[in-house]
Amino acid sequence: SVDYLSSDCTTAFAVSSSIQPFISLHKSELNWFYSSICHAASVILKYLNDQNRPYSAQDVFGNLQREYGFGKTTAVKALEQLNQDGKIKEKVYGKQKIYFADQSQFTAVSEADLKTLDIEISELSEKFQNVQQSCRQLEAELKELNSSMTTEEVSLEIAALNQECASHQERLQKIKSASNHVAPEDKEKVYDERKLYVKEWKRRKRMVGDLTDAVLEGYPKSRKQFYEEIGIETDEDHMVTMPDV
Repeated sequence: SVDYLSSDCTTAFAVSSSIQPFISLHKSELNWFYSSICHAASVILKYLNDQNRPYSAQDVFGNLQREYGFGKTTAVKALEQLNQDGKIKEKVYGKQKIYFADQSQFTAVSEADLKTLDIEISELSEKFQNVQQSCRQLEAELKELNSSMTTEEVSLEIAALNQECASHQERLQKIKSASNHVAPEDKEKVYDERKLYVKEWKRRKRMVGDLTDAVLEGYPKSRKQFYEEIGIETDEDHMVTMPDV
C-alpha cells in the first residue's frame, strides 16, 4: 500500500487495493480526495461523540449528508479510518457494521448523576409533549384559516349578494305594482281544482296497483316486466312525484 497525506489533515491514509485505481490520479487530486475524507471524519467523530449512541454507516450518511454534503462512500471511508485510528469503535453483526464513540474517553457517571439525568429527561419529555400539542393546535388553526375566505374574497361575496338582493327587490316591486293580480276567489278555485285532480290521481293509481297485484299472483315474471309488456308507464319512469294536498 501507499500512504498519502492531505495538506490539511494530520492523518496518513493508506491506499488499499480497493482504491488502487486512484493511484493514476495527480497527487493534488488525491490530496483533494483524502481532504474530503478528513473533513468528513472530523464531522463524524464529533457527531458520534455528541450523540454517544451506535449508528450504521447508512445512518451516519443519512443524518449528516444534507448538512455537510459528503457522499456515502466518503462517510464509509471516514468511519473505517476513524476505527483504524482507534478514535471510534466498530462492532460487526453479520453483514452489518455498527460504529459508536470510544467509551473510555467519557468519565464514569455516578448513580446520583444518572437519577438527575433521568429527572431532566422526564421534564424535557413533558415539555416536548406540551410544545408538540401546542404545535398541533396551531397547525389546526392555520389549516382552518387557510380554508377560510380572505378579506378580499368576503368583500367580493358581499358585493355579489347585495347585487342579487337588489335584483330580487326590483322584481318584487314589479310584481307588487302590476295591475293584473289574481283575485282571491280565482286563486281559491285553482286550489280546489288542484285538490280534486290530485285526489283522482291517487285513486286511479291505487286502482292500477290493486289490479296489477291481482294479475301478478299468477304471472311468472316481475312487475317491471309486466308493465313493459302491456305498456304501462309509471310516475317513477317519468320522475314525477305526487304533490301533497
